[in-house]
Amino acid sequence: MNRRMAAYNPTVSGLRDLFDHLANDPFVVPAQAGTHSCPGPGRRRMDPGLRRDQRRTSRLLAVTTVAAALLLTACTVGPDYQRATAPVPLAYKEETGWKQARPADAIDRGAWWSVFRDPVLDRLERQIDISNQNLKSAEAAFRQAEAIVAQARAGFFPTADINAAASRSRAPGSGVISNQFRTTASASWLPDLWGRVRRIVEGDVASAQASAGDLAGVRLAAQGQLASSYAQLRVADELKRLLDTSAKAFAEALRITENQYNAGIVSAADVAQARTQLESTLAQAIAVGVTRSRLEHAIAVVIGRPPAELTIPPVADVPPLPDVPAGLPSILLERRPDIAAAERRMAAANSDIGVAEAAFFPDVTLSAEYGSAASKIGKLLSASSRLWSFGSTAVQTIFDAGARHAQVEQARAVFDGAVADYRQTVLTAFQQVEDQLAAQRVLAEQQAAQDAAVAAAREAERIFFNQYKAGTVAYTNVVVAQTAALSAAQTALNLRQSRLVAAVALIQALGGGWDASQLPAQRKIEADSPLNFNPLPPADAWPRLW
Repeated sequence: MNRRMAAYNPTVSGLRDLFDHLANDPFVVPAQAGTHSCPGPGRRRMDPGLRRDQRRTSRLLAVTTVAAALLLTACTVGPDYQRATAPVPLAYKEETGWKQARPADAIDRGAWWSVFRDPVLDRLERQIDISNQNLKSAEAAFRQAEAIVAQARAGFFPTADINAAASRSRAPGSGVISNQFRTTASASWLPDLWGRVRRIVEGDVASAQASAGDLAGVRLAAQGQLASSYAQLRVADELKRLLDTSAKAFAEALRITENQYNAGIVSAADVAQARTQLESTLAQAIAVGVTRSRLEHAIAVVIGRPPAELTIPPVADVPPLPDVPAGLPSILLERRPDIAAAERRMAAANSDIGVAEAAFFPDVTLSAEYGSAASKIGKLLSASSRLWSFGSTAVQTIFDAGARHAQVEQARAVFDGAVADYRQTVLTAFQQVEDQLAAQRVLAEQQAAQDAAVAAAREAERIFFNQYKAGTVAYTNVVVAQTAALSAAQTALNLRQSRLVAAVALIQALGGGWDASQLPAQRKIEADSPLNFNPLPPADAWPRLW
């Protein structure tokens, strides 16, 4: 059994709070030398014997409380958390030939999308924190986790109740009918001797931090989805311009072909081919509108707005390709919110082992009661009707057919599963980074080759069209060259889109500028959801009487 003394001992603190409350109880009036213990004018003088009993009781309670604090100084059972290791490569395999273009801190750690230098994208991204519903749901889950921490912290303190009872009964045999009135205030406290509550709080804090990591992950996913959709939308705008430009060129080719047909130089088949080329290109340009509308609607939903309320006008340029330095693989463990969340869940599972092991040790409960009981209501305030009691109970389970051992084994198995999940999350993160690094490298090489193909196709189209106008080749050659040039240009544009989407995915895989230091500390979590000692229900919980 691993035990460690807590720097801040909530058990001692709770005892002190309970003692201060009882010491200030107006019904407990210790006598002072040379004075009378009179509660106030108009009241009868307290019976000396009763005063001595109360003084003795108060002192005994104080001694008992202090003794409990000093002699039963709590320890914490269960294993202390140690972060499990994970496989981390020395360098990224797919980053060969990379050189850092600028310091990593040059990218805004909050607004990582600023690398695309697009003001429209920037305005859209900043609306995610305001209206994205998935983000609001994750934020509510985080607040729920903070409230659970407050519930667990309440276990450090005693519970107090006030009771009032009235009864009328008839005794068997004698038939005597009697009344009984009773009003009491009671308190009970289960000191955290073995650290069970501390382990629960420790685990709940870790779970709240994991929830904060989930919140950051949802935010990053929404930001990445928006940036990817926006890049595809701008590429769709560029494709529409490409098709419109091609349609204008094909319309001019049709005009020339019709003139040659009217002059008797070419056949009607050439005109039909030219018209087919033009109409098919116009049809492709119209079809782009469907893709663009879907992307615009998706962006509207991401920022939490109905699609009817968002219109993104076309612009002349596609966002530039950014430089995305990957950094060292070891840094990735601190930059991914999903890795941080998995690590915190691992810590929470470790705390559950201590909670399960604390069940092997006895539970000690301190209780006290003070009040009055009488056969008539008018006598409840008399000194002779007063009653009090205090004491303690200790309970130790000696046989449960191995249930506690099974619970410990269950907790250990859950922890082993959390370790495996953490390591799998790390491996998946490295896979995603390597995938996007490879995509960046391969797509850049493919883009260079495709740009050369576009240039060659444009040149072939120009040559064949000039030859056709000179009457040396058939119009079929022109159509083939035009189709090849347009197809090559579309492929180059699709590669540009793939590179932009891969850049967004790489930034996401690297954590989007997030850092594990942004996880809330325990003090921040406790401050966000403080203990509320007000016994009254919330305002919206009161019953409506009208």
